[in-house]
Amino acid sequence: MLDLKNIKKDYILAGKPFPALKGVDLNFKDNEFVSILGPSGCGKTTLLNLIGGLDRYTSGDLLIEGKSTKDFKDQDWDAYRNATIGFVFQTYNLINHLSVLDNVEMSLRLSGVSAKERKERATKVLVDVGLIDHLNKRPNQLSGGQMQRVAIARALVNNPKILLADEPTGALDSETSKQIMELIKVISKDRLVIMVTHNSEIAEAYSDRIVHLLDGLVTDDSRPSQSVNDEKKEKLINQKTSMSYLTAIQTSFKNLLTKKGRTIITAIAGSIGIIGIALVLAISNGMTTYTNNIQSDALAGFPITIDQVVVAFGPPEEVTNPRPDLEFIDEDIFYPYDQTSSLTQHQNIITDEFVEYLKDMDEDLYNSISYTRGLMLQLVNLSDNGSYIRVQTSSSGGSFFGGGSYFNELPNNQTFIESQYDILYGEYPSSYNQVVLIVDDRNRTDITLLENLGINIEDDYKSIDLIGRTFKSVLNNVYYNEINGIFIPNTDYEQMYLDESSITLTISGILRVKEEASSEILDTGIGYTSELTDYLLDIEINSDVVRAQKENTSVNVLTGLPFNNQITYDQVMRTIGGNQIPVAAQIYPVSFEYKDDIKEYIDLYNEGRDEVDQIIYTDLADQISSTISSLINTITIILAAFAAISLVVSSVMIGIITYVSVVERTKEIGIMRSLGARKKDISRIFNAETLLIGFTAGVFGISIAYLLIIPINIIVERFVDVANFASLLPTHALYLIVLSTLLTLVAGLFPSRIAAKRDPVVALRTE
Repeated sequence: MLDLKNIKKDYILAGKPFPALKGVDLNFKDNEFVSILGPSGCGKTTLLNLIGGLDRYTSGDLLIEGKSTKDFKDQDWDAYRNATIGFVFQTYNLINHLSVLDNVEMSLRLSGVSAKERKERATKVLVDVGLIDHLNKRPNQLSGGQMQRVAIARALVNNPKILLADEPTGALDSETSKQIMELIKVISKDRLVIMVTHNSEIAEAYSDRIVHLLDGLVTDDSRPSQSVNDEKKEKLINQKTSMSYLTAIQTSFKNLLTKKGRTIITAIAGSIGIIGIALVLAISNGMTTYTNNIQSDALAGFPITIDQVVVAFGPPEEVTNPRPDLEFIDEDIFYPYDQTSSLTQHQNIITDEFVEYLKDMDEDLYNSISYTRGLMLQLVNLSDNGSYIRVQTSSSGGSFFGGGSYFNELPNNQTFIESQYDILYGEYPSSYNQVVLIVDDRNRTDITLLENLGINIEDDYKSIDLIGRTFKSVLNNVYYNEINGIFIPNTDYEQMYLDESSITLTISGILRVKEEASSEILDTGIGYTSELTDYLLDIEINSDVVRAQKENTSVNVLTGLPFNNQITYDQVMRTIGGNQIPVAAQIYPVSFEYKDDIKEYIDLYNEGRDEVDQIIYTDLADQISSTISSLINTITIILAAFAAISLVVSSVMIGIITYVSVVERTKEIGIMRSLGARKKDISRIFNAETLLIGFTAGVFGISIAYLLIIPINIIVERFVDVANFASLLPTHALYLIVLSTLLTLVAGLFPSRIAAKRDPVVALRTE
């Protein structure tokens, strides 16, 4: 069964070898009870550890069933201890936080035996040693003799071929010692039992053979055994041990349950970072949802605009010697650059084809498509003081968003407008010669507009002072006087006002944006319908000035000067009503989401066309939305980074606690190694422990975060009147739990590697 050939073992002390065994030659048969006697320090336990594979010999050879162990690797020794060897220790070496049954099952766990079979085999062997009534007790609830029986049951559960007993009765009274020795004697009938003891009486009473050891050498052997021919021996074949991840998790879980208080406190401490990140994400989600709602409401009213000229700004380019790598140059050199290169202009050429293309767009995508025609309204009025005046249609300066006109064509969708605006007084225009006055949310209108309409400025106005007010639109044939082929604007405002062809325009109602409206889609001032524009264009197309301009395409009939890049023939024709093609368009989407569909539709029009013929649109809402989203994302990242610091700190703390656990459970590590646990298995158990703590910390953190979201939402609702502001998405919660688990797992890798590298012999001696 077992052959020791010139086994030597040296320990290194103070840099020098110290011999523990000086050349031991022993042979052991399959079934015998061998006692090794000798004084303390003679090498008995060292010899037992070498036979059991816990320690490695310095020289010589150990043959097991004729198989040399010189080339054994760690995994071979692990499998050997698990399948061939059973250990019984003087101090029992039971794992205190496991039940009796679990202690016995441990060897089977390492062998990969199923849970059902483990329980059956462990129960049977415990019954055999007389512990049927103590299966679920903890070791500290047993007597010394009962604990030694548990140790024997654990040693036998894998049916080993060799049982090694190190002073099995050293901590027992004489009566209990007798019972234990009787049990071991029975066991030796069908396997090799090697017992180390200093009690010669017990050895002589129960052993078949006694070997005396002194100073690392065999001094006497009562029944020497001769080595049998190796060729006739059965070769050793041990199945590799393999503790599954599930088994490691179960083992770690049971250990954590024995330290519930520390585990809970550690998990709560580890959850602080998760709580911080979860709250940041919840508030960020709420802010994103809130701003999205605002955008959908406030920005949906911003149309997709197609202007006549689109200008893009970029950095100016240097003409010579470009130095993009330098911002500040410490040289006496100056470089020219072309300032105009920073501007990129695109001329949108809106054609009848494009207008028809827009008409074919899905009507469910937009509320209205409004066109801007180049026709300039010529307006005159009779002021309150009795004088005739020319009405200015635009202010001297434009606003940031491009609005600088007092008179604007209304979107061609009355239902859409009435959904956003209240008709405070009067009615919506029902004919081409009716207009509306558009005031802001405080019922204000520009003082200059009132002056242009000839209204005397007073402190307050009522609707009766404004509704029914009239002014007149003058046609080209009345407004222009021809002098030598040049058409000069008429300055006789009275004559124009009184001319029968002039069209009387009446303010029929007053509009104000609704309080709950998505946005102000109309500029304050006078709004007129597209029917008025169409009516005027139908007339002006045959006016004298238009006919004259058509006949002379190279000279501007309004100035007598040739056309140039700034003033073109098409521009003049649009101004005087000779060209009905729009100069711009505004598309009002039904919702914020439909903007993308509308833009895709326009992009489809541009496919395959030359750049000059493409239509470039402007989506101001998208630009604002992108800016807001970028700002929120930046703030979220910064806050999450601060919260992540606490998460990293808590993960490091868990790593330290895991290291403390390694130190505390050093003896347990030695016990498991003696049962055949691989270094990988030990590492796996502690990794599983950190994984469970990280998972628990993640669950705690998410749970606490969800609880904290409740008062946060109550406070936010009180201040901004938004219910359920903060919200943590389930996917974010899941990701954070995974993150917590992974971080703590990483933090525990180093302590778990330390645990795996523990010397099993040293670990077993640790108290």
